Amino acid sequence: MTIRVIVADDQEIVRTGLAMILDAQPDIEVIGSAADGRRAVELARRLRPDVCLFDIRMPGLDGIEATRTLAGPGVDDPLAVVVITTFDLDEYIYAALRAGARGFLLKNAGAELLSQAVHAAADGDALIAPSITARLLDTFARTGPASPPAHPVEALTYREEQILATVARGRTNSEIADDLHISLSTVKSHIASLMAKLGARNRVEIAMWAYETNRV
Repeated sequence: MTIRVIVADDQEIVRTGLAMILDAQPDIEVIGSAADGRRAVELARRLRPDVCLFDIRMPGLDGIEATRTLAGPGVDDPLAVVVITTFDLDEYIYAALRAGARGFLLKNAGAELLSQAVHAAADGDALIAPSITARLLDTFARTGPASPPAHPVEALTYREEQILATVARGRTNSEIADDLHISLSTVKSHIASLMAKLGARNRVEIAMWAYETNRV
């Protein structure tokens, strides 16, 4: 199955480069591009891509607000968004993930990591650059969450705690299955249970809850 992607970046050379990298993949097709956030949101709503790849700094509507519009709290049918930026700033990282992004990459990440992030987002997984994950952990260790984390509606099982920790470290479903020697369907079942118990809409929110409760 081909993964349909739209790309939004205010620099034409960057949009073209990202599109070329993704179109070179046998199962990814760039179906649209935009130079600003408002146009990106319009395109996404009309084309319903499998993944949106958004820069943060764009005119009109920035990538964080565009992400929140398409994938944030209250969105009935959220799209998968991966945020990619030059700026490795804590406030951008946290805001993008809170806005509903399923991935966060720096523009120097390379073609392989970019492709992995798009595949992960399309599969319902989340990929965050390893260096960024480390920064998130450090930020939470120093400052703690902005508000008290929600209590799960039901206590987590031992296996769910294991799954929670691996999700927070950025592991994909396949990697978790290999790590814990369980089937892929079992991993998906546990993640669905975690989402229900934590009131999380996606894997990133599961990971953020793990950070906020000092489980990682």
